[in-house]
Amino acid sequence: MIMTTPTLFTLPETSLPGPLPVDYLSLEDRIEHSAWNTLETQLTREGFAVLPGLLSPAQCRQTADLFLEEDLFRSRIVMERYAFGRGVYKYFRYPLPDLVGRLRESLYSHLAPIANRWHTAMRIGERFPATHAEFREICNRAGQPRPTPLLLRYQAGDYCCLHQDLYGDHVFPLQVVFLLDQPGRDFEGGELLLTESDPKRPGRAEVVPLGQGDAVVFAVNHRPVRSARGFYRANLRHGVSRLLAGQRHTLGIIFHDAK
Repeated sequence: MIMTTPTLFTLPETSLPGPLPVDYLSLEDRIEHSAWNTLETQLTREGFAVLPGLLSPAQCRQTADLFLEEDLFRSRIVMERYAFGRGVYKYFRYPLPDLVGRLRESLYSHLAPIANRWHTAMRIGERFPATHAEFREICNRAGQPRPTPLLLRYQAGDYCCLHQDLYGDHVFPLQVVFLLDQPGRDFEGGELLLTESDPKRPGRAEVVPLGQGDAVVFAVNHRPVRSARGFYRANLRHGVSRLLAGQRHTLGIIFHDAK
């Protein structure tokens, strides 16, 4: 049984009337016209929310193909070596590929106000500037200069252990993952898993269903939960279940840089 809490915030709705083909609008316009009011409500209630069809199939294929271009990456992590699971992921180097950089900047501008409201509710002092360039400068000054967007590849038998993506003192409380392959066609298994530990009620787990091009926004470490005395923090972690067949690529957009 999933327990929910009352809506924390309401925003003016910005979604367009009726769905439009993914190629009809530019990437920035698709982000701009997403249903941010609905997204914030679900994010606050559940710790995650899905933006469906944000990338076209062509953009998904082009992004997944970047995995083979070694010059684009600053490091390659084989998860089994560090007991993170099984599979391989790579952190991009600066400058980021065009699509990755545009996603990071455009999504940040919509998520920063939500992040600030979350920090206010959870009584966390840090506030986030309006643009990602300004936030990157804050990270740099604190000794966090290394980019964290990453590309992950899972093959049959691979999985990712539950974890949080914390890379330094400055942590943006939301991150975004894009599924680049189509479940049932390109791979089987490999579901995104989210777990929540709540100090005042039983913990819970979610399997988040995604299609190719969908983006899921979720809490990096905490979300605010309403109580009779205000808000407290529930702790979240995420991972990926074992891939049964095929190959699965995902793009991870983390907004704080690493030490």
